[in-house]
Amino acid sequence: MTPGEVAAVFRVDPKTVTRWAKTGKLDSIRTLGGVRRYYADQVAGFLDATGSRTASQQGTPDPGSAASNAAGQITAPPRPRNEDPGPEQEAG
Repeated sequence: MTPGEVAAVFRVDPKTVTRWAKTGKLDSIRTLGGVRRYYADQVAGFLDATGSRTASQQGTPDPGSAASNAAGQITAPPRPRNEDPGPEQEAG
């Protein structure tokens, strides 16, 4: 999971997630490009350990927030579609 995806789950800033990794609260790995990635199962465990899940979050997830899929893995919310493609160009 990316720092942004983890941040969406906890509803914090991605820099907070990076700080948690630096202090050892969450383990992270680094890609070849140096970007941090987090294990979904560890994020879920940290979420449970911190008590961040409320009864309403454990049920049906809000479509606009991060959610758990059928396998229990935490997934990022879907990206919004660009409904308005912008001004149409006139054929000429």
